[in-house]
Amino acid sequence: MFNIEEELKKLPDKPGVYIMHNAKDEIIYVGKAIVLKNRVRQYFQSSRNHTAKIRRMVSQVEYFEYIVTDSEREALVLECNLIKEHRPKYNTMLKDDKSYPYIKVTVDEDYPRVLFSRLMKRDKAKYFGPYTSANAVKDVIDLIHKIFLIRHCNKNLDKVKDSDRVCLYYHIGQCSGPCKGMISKEDYRANVNEVLSFLNGDYSRVISILTEKMNKASADLDFENAANYRDLIESVKKLEEKQKVNSVDGDDRDVIAFAREGKETVVAIFFVRDGKVLGREHFHMKNVEDEADSAVITAFVKQFYSGTPYLPKEIMCELPIEEEEEIRDWLSDKRGNKVTFRYPQRGEKHKLVELAKRNAEVVITADMDKIKREEARTIGALRELEELIGLKGLKRLEAYDISHISGTETVASMVVTENGKAKKSDYRRFRLTTVKGPDDYKSMEEVLTRRFKHGMEEKNRRDDGHLSGFSVFPDVLMMDGGKGQVNVALRVLDELGLDIPVCGMVKDDHHRTRGLYFNNEEIDFPNNSEAFNMITRMQDEAHRFAIEYHRSLRSKEQVHSVLDDIKGVGPKKRKALMQHFQDIDKIREAPVEELKKVPGITESLALEIYNFFS
Repeated sequence: MFNIEEELKKLPDKPGVYIMHNAKDEIIYVGKAIVLKNRVRQYFQSSRNHTAKIRRMVSQVEYFEYIVTDSEREALVLECNLIKEHRPKYNTMLKDDKSYPYIKVTVDEDYPRVLFSRLMKRDKAKYFGPYTSANAVKDVIDLIHKIFLIRHCNKNLDKVKDSDRVCLYYHIGQCSGPCKGMISKEDYRANVNEVLSFLNGDYSRVISILTEKMNKASADLDFENAANYRDLIESVKKLEEKQKVNSVDGDDRDVIAFAREGKETVVAIFFVRDGKVLGREHFHMKNVEDEADSAVITAFVKQFYSGTPYLPKEIMCELPIEEEEEIRDWLSDKRGNKVTFRYPQRGEKHKLVELAKRNAEVVITADMDKIKREEARTIGALRELEELIGLKGLKRLEAYDISHISGTETVASMVVTENGKAKKSDYRRFRLTTVKGPDDYKSMEEVLTRRFKHGMEEKNRRDDGHLSGFSVFPDVLMMDGGKGQVNVALRVLDELGLDIPVCGMVKDDHHRTRGLYFNNEEIDFPNNSEAFNMITRMQDEAHRFAIEYHRSLRSKEQVHSVLDDIKGVGPKKRKALMQHFQDIDKIREAPVEELKKVPGITESLALEIYNFFS
């Protein structure tokens, strides 16, 4: 048994990381401390100075553990890694987990390649970026292959055999064929140097080379190639993202600002490379309630730069971050040279920070509008439904539908919404086992009996009280139909001793939802109401899910061959029989001697097939 008071006394007077666990052994919070003894004790002392979020977290702590480090910087790195790995419930977190693409040139190889990469490794290759668009990277690489004829393959060129052919890229003019000695190592290296110059932003030289080739092709009346060169020139001119290799010093900085609205926080970051805004991104943060602005920015900086391979020399923020010295030293070590934090208050740099902040505000305004619309569509719809049927506290709804064709292969669907949103992980489908023929009432009786019996059994097996799947019962059952289906559901629930309200989703003559049947009354609702839209979505979804299941079963039946029913005939022999005879009727009429001619068909099996069709 973990005794928190006793364990607090054992905490060391050293830096490290502490990890809070709840009763389910889940990690709910990770933090770092200069002195573990002092920091961890603060959580379990008077809660007057704690935020509401911290009070909630502490109330759930079942036990804690800690890892001692040699320095606060080591604790910082470990904290970032543990937060990224476990994503604890009460840590301020980046919702987004983005990585940025790079162009990698394998200059250490005899015949270098130009590759797409999302990791910048400590190898001898040269990396260009980061780019904000993966498509932009792919377009640039494609352009490089067309202009400089750099190889696509990852072959070991020292082991290429004389019998190996030159690849398709050589034939379509996008590779110089180094694998077959079509270009010398020196000339290939010269092409690679042109690539490096191009990626460093020297577009004018490339345009000059292409213009010269275009003019020569035109003079030689090779108008097709002249047109190709013309198109390549236009592609180069349209490249707006001027990149430079990471090892070169320059005017590189990231600009960070944020906006908050209620529980929503958006951080905007601008990437400035070589003095030019390369692109921008925005990130949503969660668990920011009661957190100071500086704590939110600090959490973003730690998590974002622990995951991105490229670090600029300067990071400009809207306001000072916490733990600046430790974070600066950590990032400087990671970059290989000094990283500086700036908090501009005036001038052009301040205008750039303001621009990032306005972008964050635009995003959060759009998000808030979207959230309001979504709340009206979901929670608002539930509140409307509560008013219509006179119930309160609705959260989970379940809808059912039956599908069959002339009573064959009868199946049923169960779809679930929680807080007005589809919860597809709880969807279930049923293949009827006791009902023969088209009897929707009997079918629904079987489905509901199976569903709730299964749920009751699951509940009884649970020792921890945690409910999921069938063990979670709905607040209201939504039946696809009127009084008849409602009565079937009520009878099943009564026999099982369950008290769950049941609504019938009533349709008009055109098979469109028109109202609800509840407590022996039909309730109409306005066609433009959110409750109407939610009920219609559920009804359509239950129908779609049932039809989809039915279709999949029919497909399985259709691919079943009568040959599969013959003892000794598996997929290979079935294929051999069909290839030989081309038609099932010919197999049916074939004598034993003819059947024996099929590869793999022995005399005994031929006799088995013959007798099967006799």
